[in-house]
Amino acid sequence: MTLNPTAHSPTTLAEAYGLLSERGALKIIAGGTDLMVLMNAHMLDASEFLDIWRMDELRGIEDQGDALRIGALTTYTQLIKSELIQKHAPSLIAASRTIGAIQIQNRGTIGGNVVNASPAGDSLPVLAAYDAEVELGGARGTRRVPFNQFYTGYRRTVLEPDELVLAVRLPKLKQGEGDFFWKVGTRRAQAISKTVMAVRARIEDRRIDSISIAVGSVAPTVVRAFGTEKLLTGSVVDKTLIKQAGEMIAREITPITDLRSTERYRRVVSGNVLVKFLRRFIS
Repeated sequence: MTLNPTAHSPTTLAEAYGLLSERGALKIIAGGTDLMVLMNAHMLDASEFLDIWRMDELRGIEDQGDALRIGALTTYTQLIKSELIQKHAPSLIAASRTIGAIQIQNRGTIGGNVVNASPAGDSLPVLAAYDAEVELGGARGTRRVPFNQFYTGYRRTVLEPDELVLAVRLPKLKQGEGDFFWKVGTRRAQAISKTVMAVRARIEDRRIDSISIAVGSVAPTVVRAFGTEKLLTGSVVDKTLIKQAGEMIAREITPITDLRSTERYRRVVSGNVLVKFLRRFIS
């Protein structure tokens, strides 16, 4: 790690865009809940930082009709307390409650979780299941990228060096839809996930009209289980279908064995979590 790094602290997007254009790739820091850990461990090699914490343009949750626009600096605490999120995307609140202790929730931001690009990021399966969009901006203009196309590999994204994540655009639940979030870790709270799943679905009289399933900690990036979704869509939930779905998603993911868990455990538990969700419709 470089000693005595330089930090720039703009208060407007115009200032931030200017610094990114003039000085090249700066390391972005917002709440710092991930970067400060790396800095303290002397694992972050960066000489210049762009501290965006004071940029109020990146805060807040806005109702845009069919979607919510969530500013990149919106904290987990703000998500948890938001009536808009509770009404239109409750699983994002469930995910936010699992992220660290209250102090982390007060500082950690949704934009930081997205840019950190860890496949274990707890909010990411929710964004994937909801087919969210990531709004990016820079001196060259703004653009939207489908969340499910934002990651190109392990901790790699389509974000350019002169761009910032401005917001996440999250489509609201539609009439008759519901969602589900479940995290499996070494303990109930303050743990990195072994597997984490979010589901968005419309199920009436046990018939699955639509379903989106996203899983984290089981591949280099958060993934959608498109094969399992295809199996379930249009089907009626029964014990046979539930068993087939649990087996299919276990085959569809590509987990690894690491310090937190084994490849086999992640496959089995991911199947069990999906089974847990589906069983509620036949109980």
